[in-house]
Amino acid sequence: MKEPIPQHLIDEVLARNDIRDISRATIRQNVAVGAALEKEVGEPFVHLEIGVPGIDACPIGIQAQKEALDRGVASVYPIISGLPQLKQNASEFVKAFIDIDVPPECIVPTVGSMQASFNLVLECSQLQKEKDTILYICPGFSAHGRQPDVLGIKNVTFDIYNYRAEKLRDKLEEFMSKGNISAILYSNPNNPAWICLTDEELRIIGECANKYDVVVLEDMAYLCMDFRKDMSRPFEPPFQPTVARYTDNYVITLSASKIFSYAGERIALAVISDKLYHREYASLRNRFGIGKFGDNYILTYLYVASSGTSHSAQYALAAMLKAAVEGRYDFVKELREYGRRSERSRYLFERHGFHLVYDKDMDQSIGDGFFYTVGYKELDNNTLLTRLMRCGINAVALNTTGSGQCGIRVCVSRLLTEEDFETLDERLRLFVQLDTERV
Repeated sequence: MKEPIPQHLIDEVLARNDIRDISRATIRQNVAVGAALEKEVGEPFVHLEIGVPGIDACPIGIQAQKEALDRGVASVYPIISGLPQLKQNASEFVKAFIDIDVPPECIVPTVGSMQASFNLVLECSQLQKEKDTILYICPGFSAHGRQPDVLGIKNVTFDIYNYRAEKLRDKLEEFMSKGNISAILYSNPNNPAWICLTDEELRIIGECANKYDVVVLEDMAYLCMDFRKDMSRPFEPPFQPTVARYTDNYVITLSASKIFSYAGERIALAVISDKLYHREYASLRNRFGIGKFGDNYILTYLYVASSGTSHSAQYALAAMLKAAVEGRYDFVKELREYGRRSERSRYLFERHGFHLVYDKDMDQSIGDGFFYTVGYKELDNNTLLTRLMRCGINAVALNTTGSGQCGIRVCVSRLLTEEDFETLDERLRLFVQLDTERV
């Protein structure tokens, strides 16, 4: 790309897609705009906007799924609570890499983590009449923030940028002391900032959850991807940090999409604590005739949402979990490729005058992983994103993630080849030239 895309062409494409402010567009809207512009200009964009896996799917899962299909499972409804071997293998996997004990009964397959969180948010909002609000620790996955809006559920957020360590307790107390918070949701490692909550911070969250009887929804889509520590050895420390060490009021969501690059088959796990799974809620009993949290989650919400999770994909996930536990498949080794791409692309952004937005993890620098965040001078989100688009780079604005900072989320998964990095370098050079000409 020799010249920036004319502004009028950007405006025309945005108008056709009914987008008034690109910084407020969803990830999928961003993808659509990028695809349309590619057709208009006849050149591919650098795609940093969507977290599609950039590593081949685990072959063990593919083989197991093929074998299941050959056995005829496609014509049979799956058990809605999950295949017994999947639940057993998942229980062992959770012990091997997170070091917590969760009975197989309490682990449930879902149609991706999106379905898991969607139904968890819905259920948590109906547990106790006075607790009708979900609290999000941001920045976070933008679709998570959309879910309560779609469901018509009250929600509140705060940006963790200025509330690390003990400051986090004061902020949580500010919200939870009102008595209306039913659940708190966050990702760890964080999407998009790649912040990794410390054990101290997880203890604070757990203690606040215990004090105010709040359910913690912990999204572990990027399990063991804090590559500053080697968490690749099953049943050996260090393990993935988790709030589950400090409270029984938790549900962990584990996604095959990133852990095993199995995104296309839409399968994940809701890992519910034994105590929460069997807890009786009068409001659920009165409303649905099923009082236990776990039974209601499966037999009410998941049942009416999808009647279960892909039968053959459950066999795939069961096989991948077993291989990881037995040390036959080192998924963390495969995922370290994202750290390499992150380090290299961050260097290019910084060389062209960009700065990291979320740059610190307490007293450490942010690690290299699937995402990071960058800003440029004092540019606001809409201006930054529009100018990057004019230079053939597609990304997502931080305000869509609940962040109060100016900048973009960078996903490194589609930086696959040497040519991709060269193109990114070229486009960033064009961006700087465009910015200089405007001064």
